Amino acid sequence: MDTIPLGTPAQLVVDCADPASLAVFWGRLLGTPPVHRDPSWSYVDGVLRIAFQRVPEPKTGKNRAHLDVEVADVAAAAATAVAWGARENGPLRTDAQGSFQVMRDPEGNEFCLVSNDQSALSSPYGDG
Repeated sequence: MDTIPLGTPAQLVVDCADPASLAVFWGRLLGTPPVHRDPSWSYVDGVLRIAFQRVPEPKTGKNRAHLDVEVADVAAAAATAVAWGARENGPLRTDAQGSFQVMRDPEGNEFCLVSNDQSALSSPYGDG
């Protein structure tokens, strides 16, 4: 196996209908101001840039990848995210590693709020 990287991650791009609104939501969630480049592209910077790109087709089906967001209190963070337009996707779960809540952003993209070591798990859906 080669150990020389071909490249480095630049950003995570999320297809969506309204880039500006999603950038505002994610900016609030991650504590970073949104940047609106133009009507088809907005982003938030942090440890990883998350960009929101307008596409003509709606989201269908479950995401093949999702972002885990580590928080101090999963239930409190979930309540705040809901107040900002997110939806809970199932019950809050707790296991030996901590607690997690599967969520959907305002356009239905899945993400998880996790506590402590939960981000090290392969899948919060129990299929990993």
